Amino acid sequence: MNTIAKFALRVVVLAVIMYLVTRLVDGIDVIGNDDGTFGTAGTYLWVALLFAVVNSIVGPVIRLLSLPFVVLTMGLFLLVINAALLGLTAALSDRLTVDGFVAALLGGFLIAVCSWIAELLLPLKVRG
Repeated sequence: MNTIAKFALRVVVLAVIMYLVTRLVDGIDVIGNDDGTFGTAGTYLWVALLFAVVNSIVGPVIRLLSLPFVVLTMGLFLLVINAALLGLTAALSDRLTVDGFVAALLGGFLIAVCSWIAELLLPLKVRG
């Protein structure tokens, strides 16, 4: 499978994960656009694409800068980083709302766990 197809599959899987997270976590909502080309599903795809871009551009920088905290907390600070990336995605989009730190923390945790499971089951790694 080529790189573009893997990235597209990753975004679709992330959109499904975002849908599950909005159903499971109070305080995280995606405001669907029924008038859009792809309707509410297109909104979830847009939010997933935005989160993937934020996670791949800003994520490594934040993880590198916070490396001492990650080491001191034995990796638990990565949950805070995932929450921050989810909050940043919500700040960049008017279609995603995250109400509070606890919702962002729980949502970031669920996204990380579900993405990990999806990577085990599907060929989602994008290699250059």
